[in-house]
Amino acid sequence: MPRVSSFYGIAIYMYWNEAHHARPHFHARYAGEAASIDLVGELIAGSLPRRALVLVAEWADAHREELEANWHRDHRDEPLLPIDPLP
Repeated sequence: MPRVSSFYGIAIYMYWNEAHHARPHFHARYAGEAASIDLVGELIAGSLPRRALVLVAEWADAHREELEANWHRDHRDEPLLPIDPLP
């Protein structure tokens, strides 16, 4: 699973071939917890501590176009590009 970003101890991964929640999304991991987040920053499945979820949503909002581009790259079996972390 390709990691596309990390910030404040949160790791962001992206892969698209999942039947159980196939809408565009990415995965966030923090402190032993994991969640699937859609490209607008809303929780699909799993859980994160509240503060981590707020940071992930902020990051997703700032990088929506890059997330969408990576989602399409992954569908075409192209390498994903890294996305800048939160400052």
